[in-house]
Order: sequence, then structure tokens, then C-alpha cells
Amino acid sequence: MTDTPSTSTNSSPTANLGSPVDQIDIDEPGLLTPEEEEAALEAEGDAEPVGYQGTDFDAEGLVRRLDRGDILIPSFGHGNRDVELASFQRSFVWTKPQMDRFIESLLLGFPIPGIMLVQQADKRYLVLDGQQRLRTLQAFYEGVHRDRVFALDNVAEEFRGLTYKTLTPERRRTLDNTFIQATIVKTDGSEGSQDSVYQIFERLNSGGTQLTPHEIRIALYPGPFVDFLGELNEIPAWRNIYGAVSPRVRDHELLLRVIALYVSSAEYFRPLKRFLNTFLGRHRRMDKLPADDLRGYFAAAITALDAADGREYLRPPRQRLNVATFDAVVVGAMRRVATGKPIDEEVVRHALDVLKADPEFDRATSTQADTEENVRTRLRIATAVFTQ
Repeated sequence: MTDTPSTSTNSSPTANLGSPVDQIDIDEPGLLTPEEEEAALEAEGDAEPVGYQGTDFDAEGLVRRLDRGDILIPSFGHGNRDVELASFQRSFVWTKPQMDRFIESLLLGFPIPGIMLVQQADKRYLVLDGQQRLRTLQAFYEGVHRDRVFALDNVAEEFRGLTYKTLTPERRRTLDNTFIQATIVKTDGSEGSQDSVYQIFERLNSGGTQLTPHEIRIALYPGPFVDFLGELNEIPAWRNIYGAVSPRVRDHELLLRVIALYVSSAEYFRPLKRFLNTFLGRHRRMDKLPADDLRGYFAAAITALDAADGREYLRPPRQRLNVATFDAVVVGAMRRVATGKPIDEEVVRHALDVLKADPEFDRATSTQADTEENVRTRLRIATAVFTQ
């Protein structure tokens, strides 16, 4: 096993991509919305170069690292296996025949594609590309796939029915000692270099069921803040307004958007995707944010909106949720709660009536809603209406 990476190094600049999703459509597990597809093609400007180096890992060593958590496979469902499987069962989870043939290729000594890892500050590796190869390898060594014995079926006769434990010593050594090439991306932990890693992940994200920007985001920036957003996502009033849990974590992204604009609207910059990446990366440990206050402000605001039938304005039947309207309304309501003023159905209904009749607010939520001017305009108007 090659524990120490080789000394060949290089660096490569990347260009960022992205734009906001202005409206949330009905969730389709295997599809991106038109806005998300557009976001994947929009350039974001300059990005920092990153260093990378090549190394080889033997198969047994990769499994050992996976088992002890030194190599991490992203959980795109925010740690929720049900959400993860719902989102990725079409293309991101291999079928059993694909898994069998991958193991067979290793036993036959066939060449296979390499993997890409990013070295984190704690020296663990996060998988950017190759997660299904690694999941398959780990499952075969463990001998279990989806609660069943992992025996090879869709392979040549000589390998049919074999498990890792029933391999002959020669075949087991062949598999254990098979080297898999890895590209290791190195960053210095700064916001700029983390943003470059996001872009690399995004550029690898092509074909099949593509990841949404937020699926990539929570894979690269896990931690207490992501868990905090998960808690907000379970608040009953929020679920009443948004609807069913999003299999593509779009509801989770909208909560990040609200919290980020509530805390850092003065620092907002376009494109929105990069702003959210920066905010989540900066606060992923939740050690510089007043979690209890934010939870209380959001819960009070969303509960009052729900009680006042705010969904009829924010997401009318058979229409899409305009998130530009939503973020302004919720941030405005949260700011009222933060002042200590009471918030109830009457307050919310009056505020929504005023906002509906305001042409400037309408323009700031319907046309180029992600510009710095329009974001600050709608937040200013909504805050004034709710806090008067």
C-alpha cells in the first residue's frame, strides 16, 4: 500500500459556475429545475488555483481507511439514508450487476478509472469522484449489500457465487494488492480554496442524475450548521408552508438562504450560490452564530406566517414558490421578532397586504432577483413593513 503520496505535484485554476434558483418547482428526484441547470452553466468569475498530486492506494488499504473514517464518502441526504436513496437511486447508486462487474474487473487485473479525493484540514480525505467504486469495494470486503450476502452473480462462470471470504488465497491477494490511482486535491482551508474544491466537484458532476448546488454544498461543508438547518427543516409550520420534504434538499437550501440573508445581508454578493457557499463554509461549525436566537426567531416568524395562511401568498395552489418573495418575507418577520415586538396573524396579514400592493417590492422579487440591488431592496421593504 502506498501510504505516502507520490511527490509529483501540480496546480490548476478553475472557474466558478452558478446562479440562484428564483423559484422552487415540484421536486423530481432525478431532475434539476431549469434554474438549477442554468446555474450549472453560469460563470462566477475568478477562482484560486489548487494543488494536487497523484498517488496509488491498494484496494485493501482503501477499505481499511473507509472503515475507520479516514476516507469520507459524502452524504448528500444530510445524513438521512432515506433522502439519499430517494435522490440518487437512478444514477448515483450502482445496480448489483454494475457492482459485480467492477469486482470482476479487479480480479481480472483490468484497468479501472481512478478516484479523486480532497485532503481536509484534519488530514482525512473526502471523495470527490469514485464514490460508487469505493462503496462497492467496501461492501464486497464486508460481504453484505443491502442486508444480503454480497456474492458475485453477473460475472464469468469462474467467479460466480464467490464472496470475499470464499476467494482463494491467490485471488484474495490479487484483489488486496490491486492499486487504484488517486488524485488528491490539496487546499489551505481558506474560503477561496474551498470554493475551488466546490467548483471541481461541480465540474465532475455531469451525466445521469446531476447533483443540485445544495447537494454539493452540504457534501463539502458538513457540520453543526448543516445539522442546525436540519432541525429547522422539521418545524411543523415550515413543513405546512413548504410541503413534503424535498428529495433534492431544496427546502434545506431555502432555509440556508433565509439564515444567510438574515445574518449577512449587508455582505450579500452575486451569484447567490457562491454567497451561500461562503456563508456555510464560514459558519459550518456554528461557533460564531447565536443558534438559539436564530432558531427562536425563525420558529416564531414561520409559525405566524402559517397561522395567517401565508402559504396562499408564498405558494398558491399549482404554482411555484417564489423564493425571492419568501426570503424577504421571512427575514422581515424574523427581524420583527428580534426587536421584541409581538407577531401574530393580524400583523402578518397586514404586512403581506402591504407587500402585495408595493410595485417596488414586486420588481425586486420578480426580475433579476439575485442582484445586490434587488436583494437589498426587497429586504429593506419587507423589514420596514414588518417592524413598523
